[in-house]
Amino acid sequence: MRVLVTGATGYVGREVVRELRVHGHEPVAGSRRLAEPVEVESVDAVIHLAAAARVRESFHDPVSYYEANVGGTLDMLKVLKGQRFLFASTGGVYRPSAAVLTEESPLEPSSPYAASKAAAEDLVAWTARSGQIGATTLRLFNVAGGGDTDTTRVITRAVACAAGTVPGMEVYGDGGAVREFVHVRDVAAAFVVALEACEVGTSSVYNVSGTAASVRDVLDAVEAVTGRAVDVTWKPAHPGEVRSLRADTSRLRALGWEPGFGSLEEIVRDQWLASAPESGRGPSR
Repeated sequence: MRVLVTGATGYVGREVVRELRVHGHEPVAGSRRLAEPVEVESVDAVIHLAAAARVRESFHDPVSYYEANVGGTLDMLKVLKGQRFLFASTGGVYRPSAAVLTEESPLEPSSPYAASKAAAEDLVAWTARSGQIGATTLRLFNVAGGGDTDTTRVITRAVACAAGTVPGMEVYGDGGAVREFVHVRDVAAAFVVALEACEVGTSSVYNVSGTAASVRDVLDAVEAVTGRAVDVTWKPAHPGEVRSLRADTSRLRALGWEPGFGSLEEIVRDQWLASAPESGRGPSR
């Protein structure tokens, strides 16, 4: 299958391109800019990863986030006919809840970034219902590992702190809030599995996550893996913070997907080693 991957040079995109090749597909790399219609017409499927994706930044510039994430998706859908379309969304679209989140759980985005993804999800689903495309939305929870360089993400930040490449990190509350994490290579595998299950005229949604852990769990895992403490500045919790946010991934697993990095320690260890592959021991101070 010939597959256009938008955002192919990004953190997730690079792994998706690699996974497609492993499974015998032909990836066509795309950038954040919309591919020309002739390129889209020549592919069997599109995996749409290109997006503006910083939560805090989105509060300061919501218009740009809607323009990139909704407008960019709209422009892509305009030129598709009869192809499979896979859309990268976020677990941030859900209403915060102590209950385990399924794909049918209520949506209530808590940031302009998440809201723009939820709006794009609707657009994708309605386009599939019209029979124009086959659509699959993957709601990704905290992606980590693989030598990630974005230190706004908690595992990446904690590992970088242990390595001495960033001065420290701030933790709000007591660190007991539980969140979901998934390795970037497991995300890539999920896209390929979902691609092969997608059919024109249908629309599906899947949660993508590997393991649940608290911030304190992350800090403990980083210290255990690296042998180094993480310098933490503790701050008051944000008002109304949900203590536990868990995801049900049984729908995706029913397609045959299983996370290869099923524990927090595996994800942390991979991030540590991938940060300095030549030494195999992680960065030095």
